Amino acid sequence: MFGSTLRNSIAINSLAMPKATKHLCHDPKDNLDDDDDGSNTSNNNKSALEYIEEVTSNADVIQEKVLAQILSRSAHAEYLQRHGLDGRTDRNTFKKIMPVVTYEDLKPYIDRIANGDTSPILCSKPISEFLTSSGTSGGERKLMPTIEEELERRSMLYSLLMPVMDQFVPALDKGKGMYFLFTKSEAKTPGGLLARPVLTSYYKSSHFKHRKHDPYTNYTSPNETILCPDSYQSMYSQLLCGLCQNEEVLRVGAVFASGFIRALKFLEKHFVSLCNDIRKGTLDAKINDPLVREAVMKVLKPNPTLADFVEAECMKGSWKGIVTRIWPNTKYVDVIVTGTMSQYIPILDYYSNGLPLVCTMYASSECYFGLNLNPLCDPSEVAYTLIPTMAYFEFLPLDEINGHTNSVSHLVQEQLLDLADVKLGQEYELVVTTYAAGFKNKAPQFNFVCRKNVVLSIDSDKTDEVELQNAVKSGADHLAQFGASLTEYTSCVDTSTIPGHYVLYWEISTNGHTPTIPSSVFGHCCLAIEESLNSVYRQGRVSESIGPLEIKIVENGTFDKLMDFALSQGASINQYKTPRCVTYAPILDLLNSNVVSSYFSPKCPNWVPGHKDWCSLH
Repeated sequence: MFGSTLRNSIAINSLAMPKATKHLCHDPKDNLDDDDDGSNTSNNNKSALEYIEEVTSNADVIQEKVLAQILSRSAHAEYLQRHGLDGRTDRNTFKKIMPVVTYEDLKPYIDRIANGDTSPILCSKPISEFLTSSGTSGGERKLMPTIEEELERRSMLYSLLMPVMDQFVPALDKGKGMYFLFTKSEAKTPGGLLARPVLTSYYKSSHFKHRKHDPYTNYTSPNETILCPDSYQSMYSQLLCGLCQNEEVLRVGAVFASGFIRALKFLEKHFVSLCNDIRKGTLDAKINDPLVREAVMKVLKPNPTLADFVEAECMKGSWKGIVTRIWPNTKYVDVIVTGTMSQYIPILDYYSNGLPLVCTMYASSECYFGLNLNPLCDPSEVAYTLIPTMAYFEFLPLDEINGHTNSVSHLVQEQLLDLADVKLGQEYELVVTTYAAGFKNKAPQFNFVCRKNVVLSIDSDKTDEVELQNAVKSGADHLAQFGASLTEYTSCVDTSTIPGHYVLYWEISTNGHTPTIPSSVFGHCCLAIEESLNSVYRQGRVSESIGPLEIKIVENGTFDKLMDFALSQGASINQYKTPRCVTYAPILDLLNSNVVSSYFSPKCPNWVPGHKDWCSLH
């Protein structure tokens, strides 16, 4: 979005030295041959690596051209005209005139587009659809306008992944990737535009469905299994195809670490049925999508030997190293394990027998950013190199926005730095101006630090402290009828269960008497909290990527013990306040040792595709 701040903090890791650049718009995919049988892979990889070298070598020049291109194309857009840019495309004028804004500032314009206004509001080109972000606004997914050509830019970045990996793990073009990829529900805005997650948009596009030959996108899963809207049928059929081609699999993964672990848990639960299908060459009747059945049957052949092998491995007492046991040629696990996903690293190591955990790229609904050029590094050292042709990037030093945690002050424009001016070791908030909104080696590498204000996250959900506080209040209101009240609380995520779930520790005051509170009331508390959380969380619960919320009741005085512990570790008694989310093992041990009872949400919260007043697309 124009000048919209992505609420991500990044730490600048290193800078490459500037060199001359030859082309601004050269696309490495231009060299791909539709009929490429693999013999041209080396040339394609070389072209892609040269492209990365070119665009990162003189990033500042490219960034200036990218901004000028964005501004000139949308000179007549209402938003630019309203701020008086007056057709000017130079960087200095842009920085002086155009304010840094947040999603809430742009929401009135976005709502007009969603309701059917097709005039050039934010961009000169027609808005093709909305991408729904994992962040929320008023409990609903944010809507990011996009244009058709953004798919081309995303496809270009994907085409760079294999050439980078080939430098570290050669001959990946000789096998396949077993990736568990899924589409999510989509809706239509009142004006008729689709609104859906960015990956759903990509998987349903012709760029993915009719992609040219590329060894990186040579998957064990047929397109039909990825596009199947039924999550059970999609998972079952993708896993079955991956098992049938187990010797060909050279890499495995999913988008998030949590998704790959769910696939392994699914195998643990359904391996008997999967093995029966492999043994007989028939497909379980529960898989009734005709397109999926047809696609899977092209892969599935009777193979009693393979079925016996898989079944024997799954029936062993331990699942340690199950990935390398069933898919013995696997070289690495390709999943996101940075940020909150780092909580899954130990279980991934357990299942994969310590295979490298690879984070290949960094992207969001707003913009695709860059690549990890050292993909076999330790997860704690992952750094991404920004590709300067993707958007126009600016950086706001975090020390400049202390005290502005809820919105970005328009005064901070003067502190914004260009991509070429960031400093080693500093932390910044990233500000992005994209082609889709048409207005606000020296490419830095950056470490993803955090999403601002997020305290709880299991999958793609992101719950901040204010939202958690309001949700907890909604749940605690159910105690009033019994003369009880919530004294203190904190929270954590529990990923020892799959799927993971939110846990709340509650200390309750009964005002001197001991009323009997039925167990069902705490179940109602759990559900009320879930109903109050954002739509991304509720969708995760409905799709079973997040487990039922749990409330653990702790003994009275537990939070006094928590404060005593914090003080013993050097905290100031004058500044101490109860943390609303805890991850430190000794604190969790203290809390869990004082639990007297626990309760789970009895059912899924309400969720339907689309925003509150939209009709869902079925």
